Amino acid sequence: MSSLSLKIDGMTCAACVTRLEKALNAVPGVSAANVNLATEIARVQGTAPAAALIEAVEDAGYEAAVAADEFAAPVGQGAPRLWEVLLGVGLTLPLVLPMAVPSLMLPGIVQLALAGIVQGQLGWRFYLHGWKALRAGSGNMDVLVALGTTAAFGLSLYLLFVHGGHHLYFEASAAVITLVLLGKYLEARAKRETGAALRALAALRPDKAILIGPDGAEREVPADSLKAGDVVSVRSGARLPADGVIVEGESALDEALLTGESLPVAKGPGDAVVGGSVNGEGRLHVRVTATGGKAFLGTIMRMVADAQGAKPPIQRLVDRISAIFVPVVVGIATLTILGWLIAGAGAEAAIIHGVAVLVIACPCALGLATPAAIMVGTGLAAKNGILIRDPAALEAARTIDLVVFDKTGTLTEGKPRLVGLQALADLTEEEVLAIAAALQASSDHPLGLALRRAAEARNLALPTVEGGRSLAGRGVAGTVSGTDYLLGSPRAAAEAGAELPTDTIAEGATESILLAGNRAIARFAFEDGDRPGSAEAVAQLTARGVATAMLSGDRRAAAEVIARRLKIGDVRAEVLPGDKAAAIADYRGQGRVVAMVGDGLNDAPALAAADLGIAMAGGVDVALATAGITLMRPDPRLVPAALDLAAAVSAKIRSNLFWAFAYNVVGIPLAAAGLLSPVVAGIAMAASSVSVLGNALLLRRWRPGR
Repeated sequence: MSSLSLKIDGMTCAACVTRLEKALNAVPGVSAANVNLATEIARVQGTAPAAALIEAVEDAGYEAAVAADEFAAPVGQGAPRLWEVLLGVGLTLPLVLPMAVPSLMLPGIVQLALAGIVQGQLGWRFYLHGWKALRAGSGNMDVLVALGTTAAFGLSLYLLFVHGGHHLYFEASAAVITLVLLGKYLEARAKRETGAALRALAALRPDKAILIGPDGAEREVPADSLKAGDVVSVRSGARLPADGVIVEGESALDEALLTGESLPVAKGPGDAVVGGSVNGEGRLHVRVTATGGKAFLGTIMRMVADAQGAKPPIQRLVDRISAIFVPVVVGIATLTILGWLIAGAGAEAAIIHGVAVLVIACPCALGLATPAAIMVGTGLAAKNGILIRDPAALEAARTIDLVVFDKTGTLTEGKPRLVGLQALADLTEEEVLAIAAALQASSDHPLGLALRRAAEARNLALPTVEGGRSLAGRGVAGTVSGTDYLLGSPRAAAEAGAELPTDTIAEGATESILLAGNRAIARFAFEDGDRPGSAEAVAQLTARGVATAMLSGDRRAAAEVIARRLKIGDVRAEVLPGDKAAAIADYRGQGRVVAMVGDGLNDAPALAAADLGIAMAGGVDVALATAGITLMRPDPRLVPAALDLAAAVSAKIRSNLFWAFAYNVVGIPLAAAGLLSPVVAGIAMAASSVSVLGNALLLRRWRPGR
């Protein structure tokens, strides 16, 4: 399975999207196809070759090419150019002005000349794309415009040459075409703005890099040619061309546009660095570890692009409506004409009312309502350190009423320190500490790291461990000098049959017990500091009416101390990693809509079980596939910010869809009733697309905490 992006030319409305997706999904080897009207990109999953996909697009009446850079602004090749819009305005004004000043009425033959240029030259695109759609067995906006303007133009020709009529409708056909062109021109400009945030991320990738050869000589090469293992030189003020590790030099790197971290981060030899960040004062030599799509910046852009190309659940309703929209509108226009004829109106009035129905019903706004809001929102989120990976998360975020936090590494820093040690047998503190640290020698568990740091601080020599192994959720075990040891939680020690002291070493501290066989020979106490921003995040959620809870594998006493300090309402302690998903299911069973926040390690089942999974990444880590939202830096305050932004995007989608539907629900009956002329209908139709895009762009005013 692979993913391929195609640049599509010729789409005009939601009906085009529906038809293209149907055509692409019918190609053998395609497992899924999503078409985005706002980006003009089709994302196709499967094994089908590019040639077959392009052929399917062309058979459907459009043009396609493999997207060399899908993050570029939509080129809008099918969009009208400025000179076409200005020409249309210049030719149409003399036809429309007599509606306000009758003395300016032009002779019929002059009206025909002006309207004929608009209809034949500027309106040709609607006939071309409309014919392609009909040939493919479907309809789109172009079909409606072509039918409506042709009817008005043809009626005027009939009245002019057959009846020598003085009341002609050339202004209707010319004005509709000009207004549609103006709307499409403004729409194309607004489309380019919707993806500005993502293109700002793409702009962080430098085009050139300074490669250091084996002989130490430096030469400039394209950044795209770098590969893992290359060493590059990064001058002061330059952007890093790829992810890597510093091998020489010290500096402070500005990673604000990547991670949201406002202050430069000090880096030196051995530190990991991220491509796209800005080098400070020092000169660095960096060994490349990842480039292109595998680098941190490339991964972020891919995740954002995936989210922009995907569809939230509400879009399914839009797709179903779009599939039948054009035939229904043509049917309504036909019934409108017949109804007016039956009512005794003349053929002229009946046709003009039918034309108004066709014009006002163009479904441009319907196709742009959802993708425009998603593009602006997800791009804005990425700039603020929030990755919305799944548009379904936008729907879920609206109704979240409980946020459940993992404790270690999420609300706390995940870097506990040893604050208490008690030997319970005939061994010394140094001996039991050396054994415990040796059992944790190959573990990355935070408590294991704390034990090793404490042993190093005392310069202890660690014994050899045989048969070392990890016991999921319980601890580690191994044999030292013929004795079997187990280092784990008090719960694991009790399950092994050990008798434990009833007192505590430190109030609220997390304890680990060292067993020799089933006998407790030592206990260790650890404390983990609160992560900066944890208390503020909980307070912000509470102020928004969202309840909070905490899951922890620690003892209840230790977990409750932190919960009281952070003012978290509900605590579930001594929860094994495998039981976290069950706890989430229990909350949901109580009728709560749950968001789970974890550090993306052992929280995957709980993240998947929640209504909304929020993974807190650290450094250059990326989100788990189970999380709908990823926080690019370990700042709990991004949790309420993510919920706020997701809810804002979801609300914007709904308001866009409301207005897109409202234009048609209100406009079509008014046009059918003869209360809207084709000119006014054209203005309303053009305004609908522009207003939907403008409404989406208002999201750019959002700021975290506002």
